[in-house]
Amino acid sequence: MADYRAPLKDINFALFDVLKYADHYAKNQLDMIDQETTESVIEQAAKFAENVLVPLNAVGDQEGCKWDDGVVTTPTGFKEAYQQFIEAGWPSMTHHEEFGGQGLPSSLGTVLNEIVGSANWAWGMYPGLSHGCMETLFTHGTDEQKATYLPPLVSGQWTGTMCLTEPHCGTDLGMLRTKAEPQADGSYSLTGTKIFISAGEHDMSDNIVHIVLARLPDAPAGTKGISLFIVPKFLAKEDGQVGERNAVNCGALEEKMGIHGNATCVLNFDGATGYLIGQANKGLACMFTFMNTARLGTALQGLAHTELGYQKSLDYARERLQMRSLTGAKNPEGPADPIIVHPDVRRMLLTQKALAEGGRMLAYFAAQQLDVTKYSTDDAAKAHADQLLSLLTPIAKAFMTETGFEASSLAMQCFGGHGYIREWGVEQNMRDSRIAMLYEGTTGVQALDLLGRKVLGTQGETLQVFTKLIYKFCQANVDNESLKEFVEPLTSHNKEWGELTMHIGLTALENADEVGAASVDYLMYSGYIALAYFWALAAETAQQKLDSGDGDADFYKAKLATAQFYFQRILPRTRTHHDCIKSGVGNLMALSSDQFSF
Repeated sequence: MADYRAPLKDINFALFDVLKYADHYAKNQLDMIDQETTESVIEQAAKFAENVLVPLNAVGDQEGCKWDDGVVTTPTGFKEAYQQFIEAGWPSMTHHEEFGGQGLPSSLGTVLNEIVGSANWAWGMYPGLSHGCMETLFTHGTDEQKATYLPPLVSGQWTGTMCLTEPHCGTDLGMLRTKAEPQADGSYSLTGTKIFISAGEHDMSDNIVHIVLARLPDAPAGTKGISLFIVPKFLAKEDGQVGERNAVNCGALEEKMGIHGNATCVLNFDGATGYLIGQANKGLACMFTFMNTARLGTALQGLAHTELGYQKSLDYARERLQMRSLTGAKNPEGPADPIIVHPDVRRMLLTQKALAEGGRMLAYFAAQQLDVTKYSTDDAAKAHADQLLSLLTPIAKAFMTETGFEASSLAMQCFGGHGYIREWGVEQNMRDSRIAMLYEGTTGVQALDLLGRKVLGTQGETLQVFTKLIYKFCQANVDNESLKEFVEPLTSHNKEWGELTMHIGLTALENADEVGAASVDYLMYSGYIALAYFWALAAETAQQKLDSGDGDADFYKAKLATAQFYFQRILPRTRTHHDCIKSGVGNLMALSSDQFSF
């Protein structure tokens, strides 16, 4: 059975050839790292993932987590793997040195998270959620809160969670009911129930720091009355060590479709001690620091399932013998040809390959912008990067998870009936991938955020930051005959993107529902164009490498062929999304609610 292998050659191609990370490091005062160091770190991450995490992926799925009177036990080997993770210093890699971190760039953490997640997504969620917790504390916490919680979180001895959802309250956080009562000592007593809390209770770390949304007694209604709190599983002593148990307990584990190795918990807060983060009634703005970190992390989940499914189905397609090629036997000595010779299998493999490698470039580009916002001393560059992140976060989260599920389904299809049974791991990959389109805001929620807030809400200014990058690339290559097949359709789509945005904006002036009707199609349309841009960059880079005779010619020829496949067979999907948007809201709202009969 094929297991995950970190695609080191493609990772380095995306980082250093296409996205010029060496220049990026130099430009942003990241002189603590260079290409050689980056490659070394990635190689070590690959070894840990392949040797330690991959063997636990099926174990976690089959055993799941166990609940006994509030105590949660993770699957066999999970806790030991986490101790190895801590001892190797992986949790602290990208965090601030003043709190025990190594100070390496956030973008390097993105690559680590991709590799870990592709090897074992359920396991990777335990340390993965801590990053958003730490970012929230670093950005909004007091000096005392940072000193208390960041060192053990950075080291990995403690882990963190995000507690938003309640049984009656998912996307509409204005409806949440968890209460926070002020106490005489300046703390707060929290009462309420949170559900769907990933890694909310487990046996892998010494403490769990919950970041919790709750409502003060005199809070305004709706989202304007939400505050944010630190609620640790164990209260911290003055010396920073674990103290007495707090009144927060796991009431149950959710029975789920996938990611069985991760504990998805119902948490009951029964007068639990909490500490306010930031200002009262301003908690949602603070929580968005966590949510945006989590959304970019979830985009990597889409990439992880795409890559894992692709690797498994590629290996299988090379070995599985079925039928003869329509153009003559390709394996005349055998009873049949390997299925990789059949055009439809090629279609499924190339779709997965194009989405995985294109998604990787998009994810690493977004990570690059995150570096700029953190480390650059150029205010204009930071503002530009922040606008790009604002636009690309909902696209990356929703588009990459939608295509990740599609790719996991194609991987199963490549296996035929064998894909539907557990032995090969592709049915687990498909089950695990489905949640990514739901948590951290569903595809529909991301689409409304993109179109309503990020694009129309800024009168198209945020969109233009990215479309200008595409325009400049196309103008620079307008006379480049070797790139004509990429530049011409990219130019046309880029222009149409702006026109379509204006059309939605104008129709929405008469009927606001036009935004909701167009939003998901608009997001997917945007995602396909974004990937087209990165595939055009990859084609340019590959052609330059071939012209110079530098490196592995077969690798670069494969890049060009995959870029051609993307532009000819994937990018045309935009036509459907374009036409659906243009059809308007009428066909969605024509029926009354009573007419939805059965």
